[in-house]
Amino acid sequence: MTDDGMAGHRPMLTVEDLVVRYGAATALDGVTITVGPAEMVALIGPNGAGKSTLVNTLSGIIKPAAGTVRVTGGLAQVPEGREVFADLTVDDNLRLGGWRNGRHGRDTSHIYAVLPELARVRRQRAGRLSGGQQQMVAVGRALMARPDILVIDELSLGLAPLVVADLARHLRDLNVERGLAVLLIEQNARLALDLCSRAYVLEAGRIVAAGRSADLAGDARVAAAYLGGGVEVPT
Repeated sequence: MTDDGMAGHRPMLTVEDLVVRYGAATALDGVTITVGPAEMVALIGPNGAGKSTLVNTLSGIIKPAAGTVRVTGGLAQVPEGREVFADLTVDDNLRLGGWRNGRHGRDTSHIYAVLPELARVRRQRAGRLSGGQQQMVAVGRALMARPDILVIDELSLGLAPLVVADLARHLRDLNVERGLAVLLIEQNARLALDLCSRAYVLEAGRIVAAGRSADLAGDARVAAAYLGGGVEVPT
């Protein structure tokens, strides 16, 4: 399958021939992906495929051995496992996401407008929240940077299906109403393909399939390997 989603559009994110190594082991081998303006793109694959390595390379945490990463505008990351600051309040966690924006970055009101469920717990310590609430804090903290593209590593990890569906609706609203581009790195392939219009399949550090989500979902090999169950996003 071909990656045909970017015709005529300048990408927000371009990754070309990316190679990442840990010593003698190659974690990513010639990975090429793109995300366009206001586009939602999924990257699916099994554990150990290199998905989190890609996320950390995009954020500059890992230095690639070869290849290029180009970002148009601002990029913010929602890390795997949420990584909230447990002893800080929700409001303080959010403010940490906007610290580079100076005084403007201390205003959390726009996050509560987008994620109103957080408003009632804004003074609670993040470590006392449910997993779903902590994931909302992680998303809100990333949005405090006012990014043009949001990279999310395992949105559904450890969360109940109803909670995941609610988070997915928030992301879709942000994409539709604010034009936020999203790269969703996700092991739950059904969720990812339901939510995103295009997708890539990463296996053993290589892109083995790419195209429109509907086409990938209809591919017998992809369906057999990845669509045994999961969360469907309500329309």
